[in-house]
Amino acid sequence: MTTQTETPAATSLADLKRTSVMVAKDAGIGNVKKFFESQRGAITAVLPKHLDADRMLKIALGALRTTPKLMSARTDSLLGAVIQCAQLGLEPNTPLGHAYLIPFDNRTKGITEVQIVFGYKGLIDLARRSGQVVSIAAHEVCEKDEFDYRYGLDEKLDHKPALGDRGPVIAFYAVAKLVGGGHAFEVMSRRQVEDIRDASQNYKFARDKLKSVWGQHFEEMGRKTVLRRLFKYLPVSIELATAANLDGQASMGEAQGLGAVLQGEFNIVDDDAPDQLPGDDDLPPDTSPASIEQ
Repeated sequence: MTTQTETPAATSLADLKRTSVMVAKDAGIGNVKKFFESQRGAITAVLPKHLDADRMLKIALGALRTTPKLMSARTDSLLGAVIQCAQLGLEPNTPLGHAYLIPFDNRTKGITEVQIVFGYKGLIDLARRSGQVVSIAAHEVCEKDEFDYRYGLDEKLDHKPALGDRGPVIAFYAVAKLVGGGHAFEVMSRRQVEDIRDASQNYKFARDKLKSVWGQHFEEMGRKTVLRRLFKYLPVSIELATAANLDGQASMGEAQGLGAVLQGEFNIVDDDAPDQLPGDDDLPPDTSPASIEQ
């Protein structure tokens, strides 16, 4: 019986095209790596200056090791997610916490696809890079904090966290200072955030809700939730609008259709090229899969 490691590496255009529509674990890790390498040009074409194609490929392959269920997705869905992250200028599945590639069971199609879930730090980074925001932040409010806000013609928001034991979380807020002066903020009660949580696929269908991302990282998810709501009132960039839309789709359990991102020519890879990319072992460790799903 042919094992995954014994699968011959893709060496021709026909092989690469065939690999692109196969489930990664059926194609074999060697062929997946070859296919990723063949799309280096597509990744390079969309990367911003602060990112490197080699590093993006290493990170993508690292994600397959740390989240093995990603190998149940089609190869083009895997690379489509990588290219989308490249377009947004975010590194997925690193301790930066900007974005994560996660397996998504598309029940309608009966297949596993790859989705991108964004951390609140990634959304903040995109907002800052938009050129329209001087600063942006999101925080939780606890019962013992001093907190006051009001909307209207004379908007106001004051928050002084208590020292020591702050008590349970009662609200979340996000605030942004805009270029040219002015500011915008959004406040959500804990109950409002919990309503969003209860509607999310990750929480709704979790067998053990305490082990879901909402159960383990409620404060971080609350900050991201209020940030997404604030974005509706900000002059955001196309990149930030795209990220917010994709994250909303992931939250509601909708397919993101990232396989369609793949375009361009296939570059034939030398059959003698090593399966492991240079520096592959130097990748930063991934965070726990439990912290990346929404």
